[in-house]
Amino acid sequence: MEKLNKAILMRSEGKLTESNEILQTMAKDDPKSAEINYQCAWSFDVLGKEAEAVPYYEKALQLGLNDEDALGAIIGLGSTYRTLGSYKKSRAVFERGLARFPENNALKTFYAMTLYNVGEHVKAMEILLTCLVQTSNDPDIASYNRAIGFYADKLDKTW
Repeated sequence: MEKLNKAILMRSEGKLTESNEILQTMAKDDPKSAEINYQCAWSFDVLGKEAEAVPYYEKALQLGLNDEDALGAIIGLGSTYRTLGSYKKSRAVFERGLARFPENNALKTFYAMTLYNVGEHVKAMEILLTCLVQTSNDPDIASYNRAIGFYADKLDKTW
């Protein structure tokens, strides 16, 4: 795992191509390592090579990851599908992720972006407004938390 740690460190230092090359080699040498596949996917993502990240994310999730890495891989894969225009796949990934991590606000936010892309603007806004109310420390927003939370799922309703 020393080699894996080195590749992760290199990525954090901005040596993205070098890190990616190491991780690709490691994934070829140890294709059944979920962690290596996940890190390799991530390394493609940070290089802007989303399509190349997909099979590594899929394999990592299939092989099984710890909760922290699984969450990262779900967000990475779902977001990657979204940026590639594969909205149905993105939605499916995020919905499976939400079944496993129903309280994760980052996951909910990325899911809302996908809902926007498929034209489900009302649901997307509801999710985002609810996340905003639950997480914002901004005093201006906090003073309206009750109202924002109330209207989150009633944006089309008039009185």
